[in-house]
Amino acid sequence: MAVVSWKEILLLSGLVVGCYWNSLSCGFVFDDVSAILDNKDLRPSTPIHNLFLNDFWGTPMAEERSHKSYRPLTVLTFRLNYLFSELSAASYHLLNVILHAVVCVLFLRVCRLFLDKTSSLVAALLFAVHPIHTEAVTGVVGRAELLSSIFLLAAFLAYTKSTGPDHSIVWPPIALTVVLVAAATLCKEQGITVVGVCCVYEIFIAQGFTLPMLVDTIWQVLQGKDGFPYAVLQTLLKLIVLVISTLLLVIIRVQVIQSQLPVFTRFDNPAAVSTTPTRQLTFNYLLPVNAWLLLNPSELCCDWTMGTIPLVESLVDLRNLATLVFYIFLGLLAYHSLRYRHGSAKTVIMALSLIVLPFIPASNLFFPVGFVVAERVLYVPSMGFCVLVAHGFKMISHKGQLKKISWLMIGLLLTTYTVKTFHRNWDWESEYTLFTSALKVNKNNAKLWNNVGHALENQNNYAKALRYFLQATRVQPDDIGAHMNVGRTYKNLNKSKEAEEAYLVAKSLMPQVIPGKKYATRVAPNHLNVYINLANLIRANDSRLEEADQLYRQAISMRPDFKQAYISRGELLLKMNKLTEARDAYLRALELDRTNADLWYNLAIVYIEMKDPSEALKNFNHALELNPRHKLALFNSALLMQESGEPKFWPEANRRFLTYVEEEPDDANGYFNLGMLAMDANENAAAERWMRKAIGLQAGFRSALFNLALLYSQSKREVDALPVLDELLHHHPEHIKGLILKGDILMNHKKDTRGAKACFERILRMDPTNVQGKHNLCVVYFEERDLPRAERCLEETLDLAPNEEYVRRHLSIVRSKMAAMSAAGRPLSSATTEGEGRGVDSDKRTKGKSTKDIKDIEKKRAAALKRLEEIERILSGD
Repeated sequence: MAVVSWKEILLLSGLVVGCYWNSLSCGFVFDDVSAILDNKDLRPSTPIHNLFLNDFWGTPMAEERSHKSYRPLTVLTFRLNYLFSELSAASYHLLNVILHAVVCVLFLRVCRLFLDKTSSLVAALLFAVHPIHTEAVTGVVGRAELLSSIFLLAAFLAYTKSTGPDHSIVWPPIALTVVLVAAATLCKEQGITVVGVCCVYEIFIAQGFTLPMLVDTIWQVLQGKDGFPYAVLQTLLKLIVLVISTLLLVIIRVQVIQSQLPVFTRFDNPAAVSTTPTRQLTFNYLLPVNAWLLLNPSELCCDWTMGTIPLVESLVDLRNLATLVFYIFLGLLAYHSLRYRHGSAKTVIMALSLIVLPFIPASNLFFPVGFVVAERVLYVPSMGFCVLVAHGFKMISHKGQLKKISWLMIGLLLTTYTVKTFHRNWDWESEYTLFTSALKVNKNNAKLWNNVGHALENQNNYAKALRYFLQATRVQPDDIGAHMNVGRTYKNLNKSKEAEEAYLVAKSLMPQVIPGKKYATRVAPNHLNVYINLANLIRANDSRLEEADQLYRQAISMRPDFKQAYISRGELLLKMNKLTEARDAYLRALELDRTNADLWYNLAIVYIEMKDPSEALKNFNHALELNPRHKLALFNSALLMQESGEPKFWPEANRRFLTYVEEEPDDANGYFNLGMLAMDANENAAAERWMRKAIGLQAGFRSALFNLALLYSQSKREVDALPVLDELLHHHPEHIKGLILKGDILMNHKKDTRGAKACFERILRMDPTNVQGKHNLCVVYFEERDLPRAERCLEETLDLAPNEEYVRRHLSIVRSKMAAMSAAGRPLSSATTEGEGRGVDSDKRTKGKSTKDIKDIEKKRAAALKRLEEIERILSGD
């Protein structure tokens, strides 16, 4: 067997890079969203063993909604990508390109077993640039094909070394083959088909049997005329080992999916639910359709479901001719390859085994799959196609007059494929470009219209998205998902009436309950969301809450494991203040999925409403154990710790707020609460920094401005507090506590009684019953030495708050002072003194007495202003 040279490796790798370098600029599209962006199994916080319990999309295999696609090794490579670059799409695409280059090199090595050096290189070059591979290489989820192909080819190459020079069995390569087959199967299910390829190789290539020879040998043995030849016994032994290993893998695979096939609907694969002979005619017609895509990949489409290929409902349908021609051509190739022993026959039989056997799991012929046609499943079958083309090129090029033409044709084919592949990659740049390119090929697939609508919806272009969703309902009037999309878009456009009508149409299309038949097996799990969406819409009307609850309960009755229904119902019950029922709904959802951080978070919120902070904190902690960067759990658990008033919680609360602002660096609330924690811990410099940060992010941040002013006031930086209070009152002129604090600073520190008086009068204009504002205004009158007015003011304050002892005490002080001044014959207000003091002697006398009085008043005022603690008590509630 000729080895692959470094020049050939570089040539293939360079060609792959040349074809696919533009794929590095593509994002996550179509199935990538579910497999990468929404798949929690990629996150380091998810235990690694979950990869072996969940399907390709991160859904537990035990759940009925699971797709049952078990590919843990592929998901493991996604997880490694995430470890190095998180959700940077370029790194995922780069690894796919590298894996494709590896497959090309291995394929060249395999081709060297059946073709000469030149022809095998031609086959590998064709495989490297074939446009049908763009879905497998440029689509990130296509990595399952790439990895499975690597192990499949490696398993086959290992098996070819299982026969020694003396035709004895070499067991290590067989053991390695079994391991590699298992690895291929853990990357994608079709990997197990390499066992069939190995069997074909062993019987028709290694042992050199033709079909007539094989039949004759078996017949001779059955008649007892001859025993098994030694070579045949060895072959049987090897094949028995392979078959038993394969059966064990199949048994394990069946156990993993718990003997349940995934739930598919007629929208995924219309022929699968059709009657005889429509089902058989359609599935057989799909074989020439796939062959044509390999032969002429000019019109490629990312989605061939729904009405893309109309059903073949009659024997007189002209498309049956294509099926007939396909089977005739395939039969002729098989007849040629199985009847003769020459090299050409061996090449053709191996090419056919690579085309047919890996395609069987996706053919729909033996069991239904979730698609009609999928270009990525042609990745391995295209190897056989490329071998056939290269073999044909070899035969033609050996004829002298056709040699140049054959080289010209193969060069043109390679160039055409390369250009087509390069341009096809751009279609995968975004979901919008991908699905609009698909609509150019097929306008009868409602799913494509829906997906273009989804892409526009993600751009918040709801009006244009609605046109595509409505077109989907026209293309496929019974498409439940399309009507749901219409309803959701109307809701986004604030057209609630139209949204409800669309949801009701979708609901009317749901299959009716059949007694004795399990509902979950007849409807796509996502279609049950129509009940959730409709309930979420009508519960905005408080008079229809019970109606919404009925819809949630109806969804649960149809599918008792419908987790989202429990979650949504829990939210509704919380809104209805049915806290115990809400708790029970979330606990039921947790029985279905204990790894859902959002569920633990929602349950914590219920416990907060139930006034059980300790239980709430436990559930917040559960959420953070599952997702350490769960933003809402970080914020609310830290807030709960802060509000507990227990200093032992403050360091952890601080850490959680810091993690939160890392996740949400533009959310001023995170920085504000860090500032409040710092204030509690008397870390004034840090508190000031965090408050300033919060105000910088959110101009006019009410609580941050007030608490920063309060911080300055408590730190004896009253001058710094005033501009902050001015900014607060500019944005929030009705902020009473801000006016109280400003008035207090003006009166006690700036000696600006006029300014303080304006603050307190402004409070009373807004709220005449405000005791604190009224009392402070009384103090201002006392400062102005207008004792009668201060007395009247305090009397009015006492009427407002008869139980406030400090008001009563201050009124007593004012009255005592007034009595003393009256007994001494002194005026009771500064206005009277100014009016009566006209003569020099009188002025001097008054002035002499006033000095003593002023000292006395200052003492009284100091006692009266002891009320600062009360002000701070009220202010601290902001």
